[in-house]
Amino acid sequence: MSAGRRRVRPGSRYGSEALLAQLRGQLGEFPHVALCVAFSGGVDSTALLGALAQVRPRPFALRAVHVDHGLHRDSARWGAECRRLARRLGVPLRVVRAEVRSAPGVSLEEAARTARYRALGADLKRGEVLLTAHNQDDQLETVLLQLFRGCGLPGLSAMPAAAPFGATRLLRPLLGFTRAQLAEWVEAEGLPVVFDESNVDERFDRNYLRHRVLPAVRARWSGVAAAVARTARHAAEGQQLLESLARADVERASDGAGLSAKTLRALPLSRRRNALRWWIARSGRILPDARRLEQIAVVLLEARPDAHPQVAWGDARIERHAERLSIEPASSPAEHGPRGQQIAWDPRRTPRCELPPGCGALELRPDALGPLDLDALEALGPTLTVRWRRGGERLRVRSGEGRRALKSLLQEAHVPPGERARLPLVFCEATLLAAGDLWLDARVRAGAGTRRRARLIWKKAPHPRR
Repeated sequence: MSAGRRRVRPGSRYGSEALLAQLRGQLGEFPHVALCVAFSGGVDSTALLGALAQVRPRPFALRAVHVDHGLHRDSARWGAECRRLARRLGVPLRVVRAEVRSAPGVSLEEAARTARYRALGADLKRGEVLLTAHNQDDQLETVLLQLFRGCGLPGLSAMPAAAPFGATRLLRPLLGFTRAQLAEWVEAEGLPVVFDESNVDERFDRNYLRHRVLPAVRARWSGVAAAVARTARHAAEGQQLLESLARADVERASDGAGLSAKTLRALPLSRRRNALRWWIARSGRILPDARRLEQIAVVLLEARPDAHPQVAWGDARIERHAERLSIEPASSPAEHGPRGQQIAWDPRRTPRCELPPGCGALELRPDALGPLDLDALEALGPTLTVRWRRGGERLRVRSGEGRRALKSLLQEAHVPPGERARLPLVFCEATLLAAGDLWLDARVRAGAGTRRRARLIWKKAPHPRR
């Protein structure tokens, strides 16, 4: 394996030594780290794993992970071939299965890529660094595909040699090598490779670009890969400046985990889009396309305060409630509440009431300063009913006042729509006594002469993420 345009000497140690030099430049603490190689069995990842495995005695921990997407009838066979090659190289390998979830507006290629990185991230051990075998030709293809799709600087920045990856880092030590150089080295070493026929299926954009377009481009401009790599580096520098600006804007607009719509509206539209992109990317979601981003930056932010607008894409959505934006997973059954369900609850026997999936639990806890009158509650009878909103619910928040519509109370308190659907309601027969731990009806509210007090606590389930 050679750096730049130098040719590989068959059978030499130059391939592995050049790779180690790249790693030392990317990772200062190398080799005092554990390395995990994303291994497909193709030419590129075989060159990466083979070169690392040549270093004997190996001064670093090394293993490999093969991701089976389950999208091809031969995927199990490919995993078996990867196991055989890893054994030959003396490298431990795990085969993990990825669940590819299709979503509107997301191509199968993108969905598979997202699933692959999700599976790799889940399998990484503490302290491990992930290595992928992307090369200079992959970089060229990525930049051109992003350009054709109208992407901005983040897309044109393509793939950095080193990037954060969850709690660790992702390294791409082969970006200085061409695919032809890697293939020459693998052939010289006599290493077998796995043939994935989907890599020649020209229905996929990358394959069409690789097999139909780039041969003609290279025939005219032989140094195009290196030139485009320079462009990607320039774009990456510009993107770093935009990210610094976005981070500052998001910090100013922060409202808990959400953003202030008022603060965002005060920004010029270009900075508003920049801040939203950074905020969405930081949440770990796939970025929306340009049309949906414009809907968020303009339509959603300028809608009436009581409209509760939302924009959804892929596995995420952004919703606005009053003057606050929040980013949520795509709609799931739990977000609509367990409609029609109800639970009989005797808090004297079972102080904790487990609720349906996604809704958490209710707990009645004695508390000398609590707002609930235990004697008044027990006088209503031993059994209460927990159910969810059906519409028209009302309760008297204070003695001497009229009953208020629960819908109005929720709106005034700026409770997000998804949380409203999951809010457990406690009834005695047809009378609403409590709405989660937000409001109590006056008939069970503690007063100056209350002897036994308690507190109703709604322990929310972690919001479902996908």
